[in-house]
Amino acid sequence: MMDDILLSVGGVGLFILGIRMLTNGLRSLAGGMLRRFLARFTTNAASGAVTGALLTAVIQSSGATTITTVGLVGAGILSFNQALGVILGANIGTTVTGWIIAAVGFKLQLGTVAMPLLLLGVLTSMFAPGRWARAGDALTGFSLLFIGIDAMQRGMAAFEGLVTPETFPADSLSGRLELVAVGIAITLITHSSSAGVATALAALSVGTINLPQAATMVIGMNVGTTFSAALATIGGSAAVRRTGFAHVIFNVMTGVIAFGLLDLFAKLALPRVQVPGDAQFALVAFHTVFNVLGVVLVLPFAGAFSRLMAVLVPDHLPSLTGMLDRRLLADGEAAADAAAACARLLVAEIEHHVAWRLRPASSPGGGGLVRLRLAKEELTDYVAAMPNSGWNRKRVSALLHVLDHMERLLRRCEDDERLAIVPHDRRLARLARVFAGVIATSASLDEGGRSVRFTRLEAMIRAMEERYRIDVIGHAAPVPATMREIATRLDAMRWLHRSANHLSRIHQHLVDAADRPTPPAGSVAGV
Repeated sequence: MMDDILLSVGGVGLFILGIRMLTNGLRSLAGGMLRRFLARFTTNAASGAVTGALLTAVIQSSGATTITTVGLVGAGILSFNQALGVILGANIGTTVTGWIIAAVGFKLQLGTVAMPLLLLGVLTSMFAPGRWARAGDALTGFSLLFIGIDAMQRGMAAFEGLVTPETFPADSLSGRLELVAVGIAITLITHSSSAGVATALAALSVGTINLPQAATMVIGMNVGTTFSAALATIGGSAAVRRTGFAHVIFNVMTGVIAFGLLDLFAKLALPRVQVPGDAQFALVAFHTVFNVLGVVLVLPFAGAFSRLMAVLVPDHLPSLTGMLDRRLLADGEAAADAAAACARLLVAEIEHHVAWRLRPASSPGGGGLVRLRLAKEELTDYVAAMPNSGWNRKRVSALLHVLDHMERLLRRCEDDERLAIVPHDRRLARLARVFAGVIATSASLDEGGRSVRFTRLEAMIRAMEERYRIDVIGHAAPVPATMREIATRLDAMRWLHRSANHLSRIHQHLVDAADRPTPPAGSVAGV
């Protein structure tokens, strides 16, 4: 008996490990394609539901879909209303696992067949190069999936006749609530609703539980996934917390709907269960139907639902770095999205500070610089912790370039002597006004457009710099005081030139960090 219990528990473990390896392998194979797929095809909540369902069905992980979505929200690529559709669709996508198990896992008994596939997957993962190794990880996970199902089924078969549907709570309101609690507990222990559904299917296949009991437990499993998601959002950014709570509210709501449909489901399904395997298909159909029904009911009110989340989870973000959620570091693309969004916000603040310092009546602003420096250091630490391999290497490199130019620009903002002379020189003052004007008028442009603007500004200042140097030196009197003033004026011109260069380079690198195409130069208005 103990051997059978251990076999069943080990089967659950193998199934969970298989799901994790399959998901990680498929995500590694896809690289940045998943993120680009979501960003390209999610235009509203309805399209988000479709993309969320498809993506989750492919990578077999609603958590991975959610993390990618949160990163896109933080980067400003998706609105929360669009992301809400993705989150809802991910719930539908998770039901695909149940269909695969019911159609293949129990019908074809692939546990033994998967053994040589497991060896092939492990050897490929160990010895094959590049993408083949990641394909080996996915194949290993796929094999473990069916080996785990086979182990669960063989372990539970020993309880046939010992544990029967009569062993579980009676078919009453309180009994059903107890079964929902059992389903929640299973999901909390396994941290995987797919593993819970697989367990219910295995128990159903050997007659340990009946179809209505399995359906009730699956409702609990669907609700149980939200508890770990909600706990994971504590202390997170507003986007992460809103996502977690939206997931909780939606799954609880669909659970209530499904609970109310149990009698109707039993009435429709039980007469149609004629041959072995029908009950498993009926169970996964019920799981799919109540999730689809929940999405269909919520989608028309997605806008109101997202506004409700904004009220329930307000964004108290005076901080420049509030989107740098450490939870996103588990996904390199999502972390890069958050870091790029933070960098854009920080650069905008630095530009405002530069424009303010170029005003004639400005004074040194140490407090503002301290705030900007602290935010920059926090962003630096976050980028240093990001995964720096594969598809993410280019984006991390771009962010490091941005941080380097930020640091040099912040140091220039501390150069009070050079800035103080600008209002007292007609040509420097005119250039300062142009510089501040470019900052103001570029605010509505994307990174590519800003890069073009600041590149043109830099070229204009560079063209004027040599003529300015010749004129200033040529009209100077050879006395020490005048020579010091000449040096300061020339340094101020170099300050304008190099500051424009830093901003041009920052926005060029932000294009790479954001992983968006650069607009053609001709589409951007001139300086």
